[in-house]
Amino acid sequence: MSSKFDYDLFVIGGGSSGLSAAKAAARYGARVAIAEPAFLGGTCVARGCIPKKLMVYASEFSRLFEDATAYGWSQTPSQFSWTKLVAAVNSEIRRLDQLHRAALDKAKITLFSATAAFDNPHKITVGSEQITADHVLIAVGGKPIRPKTPGVEHALVSDDMFHLSEQPRRLTIVGGGYIGVEFAGIMQGLGTQVTQIVRESEILEKFDEMLQSEMQKGMIRHGVSFLFDTEVTNIELTAAGLQLSLSNSSKQTVKQTVDAILMATGRAPNLEALKLENAGVKLNQKAVEVNEESQTSQPNIYAVGDCTDRVQLTPVAIAEGKAFADTLFGHRSDRVSYKNIPSSVFGKPQAAYVGLTEAEAKQQFGADQIVTYCTTFTPLFHSLTDRDETTSMKLVVEKSSARLLGAHMIGNHAAEIMQSMAIAVSAGLTKADIDATMPLHPTSAEEFVTLKLTSMPEQPVPPCWMQS
Repeated sequence: MSSKFDYDLFVIGGGSSGLSAAKAAARYGARVAIAEPAFLGGTCVARGCIPKKLMVYASEFSRLFEDATAYGWSQTPSQFSWTKLVAAVNSEIRRLDQLHRAALDKAKITLFSATAAFDNPHKITVGSEQITADHVLIAVGGKPIRPKTPGVEHALVSDDMFHLSEQPRRLTIVGGGYIGVEFAGIMQGLGTQVTQIVRESEILEKFDEMLQSEMQKGMIRHGVSFLFDTEVTNIELTAAGLQLSLSNSSKQTVKQTVDAILMATGRAPNLEALKLENAGVKLNQKAVEVNEESQTSQPNIYAVGDCTDRVQLTPVAIAEGKAFADTLFGHRSDRVSYKNIPSSVFGKPQAAYVGLTEAEAKQQFGADQIVTYCTTFTPLFHSLTDRDETTSMKLVVEKSSARLLGAHMIGNHAAEIMQSMAIAVSAGLTKADIDATMPLHPTSAEEFVTLKLTSMPEQPVPPCWMQS
């Protein structure tokens, strides 16, 4: 640790990765400071997974109230309050922010509630102050992309959804990725009429075919409307609301009027304010370029989390921050594995997966070396309701070794169940290991250990979720 500088480590960004790195470095005795102008916890805590999941919970009650009558409960009049939900969610964000501040104080980490920018590789301007640091970690995360559509200034991005003063009656969501799908399910469940506009021919473009197909059908069952192969060419504010001009695959232009538009067209590294050119930090496709140890082109500057060109997920960012501190200040090499990272989509229905999709496995190992095991069933919960709700599961297996390459599920509790399947895939277990596991009955999860062969390369059959 050098006394030549004000700090041994200065972290720019108080999100998941920055907090993880700062606290780990402080445990090794480093003098650490962190700069964050907004809520601590970053996108996940303040503008992403936590508030969004709370809104997912809220959106599920409308159907649960209806389903309760099938189980003998009388109908009870209920009314949803958007303002009460938004206030409760933001109260929880403030509570988590205070917990993070207390944790930094306990760890003797200095917090600057200001924006930081480089003067040179070791000197940083933070608000109105200048500080020096031996090592600097860039952990500023990402931000929603606003496409260059005329009139886009009238549209919302995902950050705005947690602070709307009023609930829109009619909402158009632009984008077919997981953010658009999740907000479509949330808002439709809360009573908003939702239309989702997708430039491609399906949602969740890079997901397994089963998840794409079943999510799309499930969202339609829940009342979401879709326009595929369609783009927004103009947005105009009118007395009746926001008027969208839409161009479809036949190049015909149609118009639609709604109360609000959400642009869910992706995210990009949040780097504009950093003045990276002063520090000589190179970029790769608008993201910070790093090596396996998260080191940038400037030897004393590192970067982790969503501002790099690696995987943009909160648990990955946390792991990267800890690995950086363990390596640099703990003097033990620690690298994050990016294989078999589980992920979920909290849509209607819920989906989750780990490992390779069927298409990826066939491309990597050859179509003749891949077998699949699949099932579609009605969950026990809906045996007493009249809902057309199903759950689908799939295992992707290497034929010669019977090793699990991927697991995919769509249906109730998919994310909770997939965490355990991630252990199986990461550990390199085989289909025989799964078969030898005693089912836990009666659960949906038990279906993963009773799956039967769906198709062999030489005996292709329609996917199980497409069979009647």
